[in-house]
Amino acid sequence: QLQLVESGGGLVQPGGSLRLSCAASGFTLDYYAIGWFRQAPGKEREGVSCISSSDGSTYYADSVKGRFTISRDNAKTTVYLQMNSLKPEDTDVYYCAAADGSSCAGDFGSWGQGTQVTVSS
Repeated sequence: QLQLVESGGGLVQPGGSLRLSCAASGFTLDYYAIGWFRQAPGKEREGVSCISSSDGSTYYADSVKGRFTISRDNAKTTVYLQMNSLKPEDTDVYYCAAADGSSCAGDFGSWGQGTQVTVSS
């Protein structure tokens, strides 16, 4: 199982921004698509965004399109989720996960521990 570590969560006011990081430990992301998911207690997990490793294609949930941007560093060890124009409904625990292959359509078998994002005034 691949080890992933999220960071960058916190408390922000509505309309503010945060950047989440997902760092790979002991491996590079050349062969793995990376997805961001979010989940609140008692709610279903929601896919937020994904970046493929084959061609860098990106995907976004309709709820975050135009506000969130996923990217990957050149060393391919960290994936970022830039979150702008945050809303209270974006409050959740955010997880990154590695797919079993390069496509975002694959199964996500390796998960980080999660980072809390709270949007509140």
